[in-house]
Amino acid sequence: MEKGDLKVLNKGEEEEMELQGYRLCRWRLALVGFGVLCTGGFLLLLLYWMPEWCVKSTCTRTTARNAEVVLLRSTDEFRRWFLARVRVMLAPGRNPFHSLETQTTSPSSPSSHSFSSHASPPLTNGHTPHPSDGSPAQELIQRFSDYQPIQIRYFTFHSTKYYWNEDIQNFEVLTGLEDLQLSCSTLHSEHSAGLTRNQQEYRRLFFGVNEIAVKVPSLFKLLIKEVLNPFYIFQLFSVILWSTDEYYYYAAAIVFMSVISVATSLYTIKKQYIMLHDMVAAHSIVRVSVCRANNDIEEIMSTDLVPGDMMVIPSNGTIMPCDAVLVSGTCIVNESMLTGESVPVTKTNLPNPPPGEQEEADSAYNTEEHKRHTLFCGTNIIQTRFYTGELVKAVVVRTGFSTAKGQLVRSILYPKPTDFKLYRDAYLFLLCLVAVAGIGFIYSIVLSIMNKESAKTIIIESLDIITITVPPALPAAMTAGIVYAQRRLKHIGIFCISPQRINICGQINLVCFDKTGTLTEDGLDLWGVQRVENGCFHLSEENAYKENLVKSQFVACMATCHSLTKIEGQLSGDPLDLKMFEATGWILEEATEEETSLHNRIMPTVVKPPKQLLPPEPAVSPEQDMELYELSSVYEIGIVRQFPFSSGLQRMSVVARLLGEKRMDAYMKGAPEVVASVCKKETVPENFAEVLEGYTKQGFRVIALAHRRLESKLNWHKVQNINRDHIETNMEFLGLIIMQNKLKAETPGVLQDLHRANIRTVMVTGDNMLTAISVARDCGMIPPEDTVIIADAVPPHDGHAAKISWRYADKPSKMTRFEEVNISLEDVCHVDEPKTQELYHFAMNGKSFSVIAEHFPDMLQKLVLHGTVFARMAPDQKTQLIEALQGVDYFVGMCGDGANDCGALKRAHSGISLSELEASVASPFTSRTPNISCVPSLIREGRAALITSFCVFKFMALYSIIQYISVTLLYSISSNLGDFQFLFIDIAIILLIVFTMSLNPAWKELVSCRPPSGLISGPLLFSVLTQILICLGFQTTTFLWVRHQPWYTIWTPLTDVCNSTSHLNVSDLNDTEEDDHNIQNFENTSLFYVSSFQYLIVAIVFSKGKPFRQPSYKNWPFVISTVSLYIFLLFIMFHPIESIDEFLEIVCVPFEWRTKLFLIILVNAAVSVLVETFILDIVLWKLVFSRDKQGNFGVTPAAPTPQGGIDLRAYKCLSRLCCRGKMTPKARYMHLAQELSVDPDWPPKPTTTTEAKSLPENGSTNQIMINS
Repeated sequence: MEKGDLKVLNKGEEEEMELQGYRLCRWRLALVGFGVLCTGGFLLLLLYWMPEWCVKSTCTRTTARNAEVVLLRSTDEFRRWFLARVRVMLAPGRNPFHSLETQTTSPSSPSSHSFSSHASPPLTNGHTPHPSDGSPAQELIQRFSDYQPIQIRYFTFHSTKYYWNEDIQNFEVLTGLEDLQLSCSTLHSEHSAGLTRNQQEYRRLFFGVNEIAVKVPSLFKLLIKEVLNPFYIFQLFSVILWSTDEYYYYAAAIVFMSVISVATSLYTIKKQYIMLHDMVAAHSIVRVSVCRANNDIEEIMSTDLVPGDMMVIPSNGTIMPCDAVLVSGTCIVNESMLTGESVPVTKTNLPNPPPGEQEEADSAYNTEEHKRHTLFCGTNIIQTRFYTGELVKAVVVRTGFSTAKGQLVRSILYPKPTDFKLYRDAYLFLLCLVAVAGIGFIYSIVLSIMNKESAKTIIIESLDIITITVPPALPAAMTAGIVYAQRRLKHIGIFCISPQRINICGQINLVCFDKTGTLTEDGLDLWGVQRVENGCFHLSEENAYKENLVKSQFVACMATCHSLTKIEGQLSGDPLDLKMFEATGWILEEATEEETSLHNRIMPTVVKPPKQLLPPEPAVSPEQDMELYELSSVYEIGIVRQFPFSSGLQRMSVVARLLGEKRMDAYMKGAPEVVASVCKKETVPENFAEVLEGYTKQGFRVIALAHRRLESKLNWHKVQNINRDHIETNMEFLGLIIMQNKLKAETPGVLQDLHRANIRTVMVTGDNMLTAISVARDCGMIPPEDTVIIADAVPPHDGHAAKISWRYADKPSKMTRFEEVNISLEDVCHVDEPKTQELYHFAMNGKSFSVIAEHFPDMLQKLVLHGTVFARMAPDQKTQLIEALQGVDYFVGMCGDGANDCGALKRAHSGISLSELEASVASPFTSRTPNISCVPSLIREGRAALITSFCVFKFMALYSIIQYISVTLLYSISSNLGDFQFLFIDIAIILLIVFTMSLNPAWKELVSCRPPSGLISGPLLFSVLTQILICLGFQTTTFLWVRHQPWYTIWTPLTDVCNSTSHLNVSDLNDTEEDDHNIQNFENTSLFYVSSFQYLIVAIVFSKGKPFRQPSYKNWPFVISTVSLYIFLLFIMFHPIESIDEFLEIVCVPFEWRTKLFLIILVNAAVSVLVETFILDIVLWKLVFSRDKQGNFGVTPAAPTPQGGIDLRAYKCLSRLCCRGKMTPKARYMHLAQELSVDPDWPPKPTTTTEAKSLPENGSTNQIMINS
């Protein structure tokens, strides 16, 4: 089949995949079946592990349209393969949104023909057509008997159905109503009537049941999946092999270990599935009321809902079972399930522009753009407000896994694999061990053939070498460290849902922080107000709670322009709105349900000042009408329409009416720059920019207010349907509200710790730029002497190219120079010379970030290298920033309060949510401590876990190689280690050591160096290889030396070199038991003693303490285990006990030889410690770390940290020896820093601009510096 038929699914999305079509081939299937029988089922396993081989070996290529099986491949960096079976269902129509009428429709009618023309020919490809959900399709087909049933091809992948679309000739996902790209007015006019029951059933064929079904797999299924892991299959092979060689005890021990490992793993997986199932199942199936097309209201189960259904939201609230858009009424919703923010949000009905204005105002409905009108699945509706006779209604937009909650659950069920160098290197390392095993395998076969061994012995012994080289306890050993770290994190209040990420935390060298609620306190305090009258600022005032201001538009705006509501008598809503409203001292009253039902329209929320603030009224004269007087003396404002705050627009507005007034007023509050831009020029003071800058530089949060009298023609009904752009224009500027956002007490100290550890800190906030810069200076993120360069980017317009203007914040009088001694790439050979460095930080807002990302992609990489403040960032821009930082090889941590940081928390290498709600499922880590002190703790634990993983891996590699050396040497004399010797080494030594060496807690402070990220790094390879050579040398010496001893002879049960006559009697008894495997001999005993001590030596040598873990002597279980084993081994060596010798199959050797063995062990220990501790730790390890110092790579240099035990003179000498040539950095950000350090035009000078110039031939961009 031609290669051209490669389809791309979900183009441009996160789940983009390539698709190839295949159809089953009978002769290939038969051939594979025969191969499976011949290989005893191993081929089947191989095909199970490799979906690509499975499809290609059993199928032939065909077009995607005719495929029976599809082969999918992800287009991300992992390039994973998947396969899915294509199914066929019969339906009366091809499109779920086609209207099917049950009236008598003759086959010749046009509507019928539109389907039958597409109908597929009768099936010839071996498919059995079947309905997707059993009988409903058949019933529908019978009901619509005039329609020719159509075959619809689809496949299911990761809980999503992909349907074949003839028009685009590809498979596509049906998400819901959004597929139709409806405008808001069309949604109101054509989709607000509800569906008939037939339409609902027809749509359910395509969209399925509205349920986020997290099926908890049965233990049997989980067991099969877990046991079919290649490692367990290898263990099974090992156990069978050992059993044939009568190594029953060892085989039983491995089986026992594997059973415990599998059981633990199954318990954890099952528990996670149950937790997720319970979280999703809670309130997911409820009874709901829907409006039918004939205006009837019917109660159905929420599982029956389909996109297009008109749902009635109950007044007492509910948990949303789907995503729906409000078409009438308003709702107050708690969205903590999705955002982690428990502040109630007001949702208003989708605007329905009048026919005349539809062109400019009528945009296509989109859940992201219109989220203020969308009720998301899983969110809790607290209360509703409605019209008389007109219920609060919402049109179902998406159901099941297509909903916001469904997508979140899918991301948990099918996570992307964690790409971390450690895991890739671990596989490479295992391959190296397999290669070593291959050498041993060949050596063993050659040796056995030369010794004329039987075929059975040759097979068993050669395969045995492989099982020795690849340690069976490796997976359990590797996870031990992570499990212990997870337990320690839980102890300090950090919960982890993705344990594999703990190791990655050890690599973090940059942390992004959200500002509000993370670095600063959540709540804002009102610092003061500054009113504007006649285009001039008044002096600032402490508050607006004054008699003379009570009837001013300024106070009216403060009292009305908010989204507050009363829930059970308590005012609740956004904390900023609460503070602002409380500062007025006004009272908010909401209509009760009874009151609302008495009126023809929704009763507005009313705000009024307390009586004591109102000026005293003149006494009433008898001739005045009492009622009129009362009406005139009451001063209250009704909020008629609310345009909620939008982070995209950075403003909110309301339409309100003063009681007794004919005309309505519009009030607005928002970001000062935005509000000023929609006000009449003459109402904005000339010194607006200076006043605003004055406040923001001091770190205040500033909000501007504006007002406008609306035209008298705008009545209540028109206001309900008007677009906000018509209201938010030509306003009068009222003044500023100044709020204070205090730093959390812990913030400066934690940031200082991170800087000292050479970890970069970046602020990503939705707040004003200058406020953010001020907070960054206050908390120490930007030191006082450093320069801040603001990048203002403008998109291309009117034929002008995009450009960036550079200006320096704070206008420093002179560039500050900062001297500091730091080991960098350039000066690693000249440690003594101080490096002078100019320190600067870039700051930009979200708009500039987007323009730079689009038009200056190369510039963006340079900017993120020194970018410290990113202000006014939208949630998706935060995610893009994380990706940009990862693009230059930073390991990025993100710490946020979970509100609008979900995407960034998920995308970062490690996201830490400070939200106390466990609802922020997006984040791998959740801290119970509501401040950033959890960040250094997490990084410390990550570093400790990473070093533990290295130690364990190195130890396990050495364990298998030491055993491999012993066995290989013994094979040369046709001997081997005994069953109980293997058992003692594997259980008593290895398991005990592995599980206790992982218990070292993290070091108490963050140091300025990071652990290496992979196993394939100079120091680690040097460490492992030198220890292998040392062990090989000492074992070979022992093996050869014992054979040259004067007392040496080939051992038989009658041999007595210890002059112990008592031994003869025992050996007489043993005459009958022949030693088939030639286990008992002097070589075996000598090697057993030496190798047993070698395991303990490398365990101590590899068990690293400072600077990432507590020293090993503080790890009591490890100390007790090693000391006990040392004592036991020395005891049986110098004081042989008959029963133990018999059990371990060791023979008696002369005392003089035992002393020599002890000397060999001592020298071995001394050489191992010397090489690992002195040569490696002081010389090579630190050299590699010096390459990782980030002080000169866009990171604010830290104060030099004293590193215990480093001999600087030796270090300098070695530096000079090792770096005659210039060392090249691995990380991209280091390359960039190196390039920029020699670029005379960097950083950009103040008051210059950089223009993007597109080259017509390839569309690339040039930057030109222009002095402005």
